[in-house]
Amino acid sequence: MDRGPRLRSWLTLIQAPGVGPRLVARLLAHFGDPDAALAADATTLRGLGIPAAAIEALRHPDAAELDRLLAWADQGGAAILPRDDPAYPPLLAQIPDAPPVLYVRGDLGVLSDPQLAIVGSRNPSPQGAETTRDLAEYLAGCGLTITSGLALGVDAAAHRGALAAGRTIAVLGTGLDRIYPAVHLDLARRIAEVGALVSELPPDSPPRAEHFPRRNRIISGLCLGTLVTEAALGSGSLITARLANEQGREVFALPGSIHNPLARGCHALIRDGARLVESAQDILAELAPALGASLGAVPPLPGAADEGLRPAEPDGDYQSLLAALGHDPVAVDDLIRRTGLPADSVSSMLLLLELQGRVSSFPGGRFGLGPGTRA
Repeated sequence: MDRGPRLRSWLTLIQAPGVGPRLVARLLAHFGDPDAALAADATTLRGLGIPAAAIEALRHPDAAELDRLLAWADQGGAAILPRDDPAYPPLLAQIPDAPPVLYVRGDLGVLSDPQLAIVGSRNPSPQGAETTRDLAEYLAGCGLTITSGLALGVDAAAHRGALAAGRTIAVLGTGLDRIYPAVHLDLARRIAEVGALVSELPPDSPPRAEHFPRRNRIISGLCLGTLVTEAALGSGSLITARLANEQGREVFALPGSIHNPLARGCHALIRDGARLVESAQDILAELAPALGASLGAVPPLPGAADEGLRPAEPDGDYQSLLAALGHDPVAVDDLIRRTGLPADSVSSMLLLLELQGRVSSFPGGRFGLGPGTRA
């Protein structure tokens, strides 16, 4: 990255206290570029709503801090991208509060790839995590770059699935030298090798609660659409979905059992207009016009020819669950008692079996064998 005066001007702007993305956008709309903003007199800056402390910082920036940031960008594989850099992701630049500057480790080219955000619970059911990974792997194999937030649970499953077949981007709520959670240090390294780590925060910024909701607008802003695979009501992933909708991007949600609390957030999104997803093909069909020639050859769906979320023939616990259904509709509590399986596993398994047509739901929260399973 060029260490010239222009990048230094961008960094001076964003280092000023109280100057966030919207104030930077206001300055650029008025002056045209950061150099002209820095040369403006204090009266003009005050008239644009710039706080007194920020004006002082613009006049007398912290030279040592600017030198530190520029030196960080000189490391191999690291870069600082201001809004006017050709490598700045074009979709992100369209949102009203786009970050004035992005810190990046990895391949800058991946930032302009067609992307799908996959987000959800930090504590997904085992089946929810597996479904997320399967979908991410399949969609990455089709040419979509999978973008998420490096959090525990669904985020990690999405990144790992994408790494098995393609590329992925992790947007952090910390600086890029402070990987959070620390258990994902190795995952972050693998992502940087084939994709990119991205943050709007300086490299050593610690994890703070207020960073993560703002991080979510970058995840959705980079992407053509956002998929929520499992989320309770009140989940932070619903913030990402709301932001995607406000940004004019597609929102997708995977339905679940009415007995699974981690499906309620997805059901709320569907009620509010999110596109219901039963297979990866639902996402590809919706995004096809925007993807155009960038969509790779679509590989065969794994397992069932029209579904792709589970192997064609269930085994193990799935067979036990099917056997426990018997010939008459059964309540979920009875299935848990008959199989000895955890409640969240039974709920998730019923969802996948219902999507495959092997199980049908009945009034009163009961389930029975589907038409394709009955003898």
